[in-house]
Amino acid sequence: MRQTTNVAMNIVDVQAPLAPAPTSPQTLDENWRKSIPAQVFLNHFFAMDYHIQHQNDLFDLAKFPIFQQFYGRATDEARKALEKLLLNSWSAEYALRITPVVNDEQYLQSSLHWTFPQAYYSALFSARAFLAVQGVNVSNEELIRKRIGNMVVRGYYPASIGYYALGPINSYRIQRLPMAKRFSVVGKGDLLLPSRAGSAQAELAQFLKTTRDQRVKTLRNAIQNNPKTALRSPKTGEILQKFSVEQYKQLAKQIGYTTYFDMLSRLRISSTNREIERFVDSEIDVKLFHQSLVNIVAHVNSVHEAYIAKALGIEAYRQLVAKLPAYLQESFVRERMETVIAPMLNGTDDQSAE
Repeated sequence: MRQTTNVAMNIVDVQAPLAPAPTSPQTLDENWRKSIPAQVFLNHFFAMDYHIQHQNDLFDLAKFPIFQQFYGRATDEARKALEKLLLNSWSAEYALRITPVVNDEQYLQSSLHWTFPQAYYSALFSARAFLAVQGVNVSNEELIRKRIGNMVVRGYYPASIGYYALGPINSYRIQRLPMAKRFSVVGKGDLLLPSRAGSAQAELAQFLKTTRDQRVKTLRNAIQNNPKTALRSPKTGEILQKFSVEQYKQLAKQIGYTTYFDMLSRLRISSTNREIERFVDSEIDVKLFHQSLVNIVAHVNSVHEAYIAKALGIEAYRQLVAKLPAYLQESFVRERMETVIAPMLNGTDDQSAE
């Protein structure tokens, strides 16, 4: 029987409307229109969380040959850097988790200014620690994104976050979401949360697509806005306004794979950016959004921490946790170590790094 863990809160299998309707139809229409981008964003992350809960496959990681054969290459100096990266990851996750302690809807709405980046940076530092224990010390987010993307494709992650997209624009291939094609994302007129495994996978496929669209367009603009790199017409020498299929294929190769990590990077919204105001001023279920983010971050970080503990050995990992400040040492970090990491490593033969 598959083990379960209290790392994440179970999702109630229901669909939720946007918000109680205002009395004026005109006000309703205006509020609904303003809330659409935020609700779509919530639906995407809710689907991500739903898929994690439905797969319930965290403990399957211990059965992966790639996990059982995983070992560290970190030197003593690199281990100090590893500890700092984990501290940063856990501090951000801790801050993300304590936000709902203030039971005030307006405060929660405003808190999106910092909960979005907290979720992303917790996962980012966790990913950096995962790479660092393998002797790969990189801080450039584009390099991290590509490294993690390759590891997703190579099978380091469980199915719950192991899906990805590849290929050029208008010809994307979505991998490891087998039910996505049989379901379509609910129309924007309804904007209901996914309530079945198939609709959640369809939502994730759409999330992958829009995220990859953004990355393709950003790269294209970066190339074309620079006179030194811009592609030009061989006939006129003018900067191209439209790309050919072959040119988009080249962009796709430069981008690499689109994965859960790219999706989380969508949370990296500056508090000075107008985009964040669309979420703060909307009528979405902020508590549900926040809980989804907490669950996703806990799951992603658990996977990375399991690999790190496997590489270091459980005793060395315990010593690392024992060095943490008290507020972290006695928090979710220790609970996750005892309920997830240690039991997972008990199922593997080699728990210590050479």
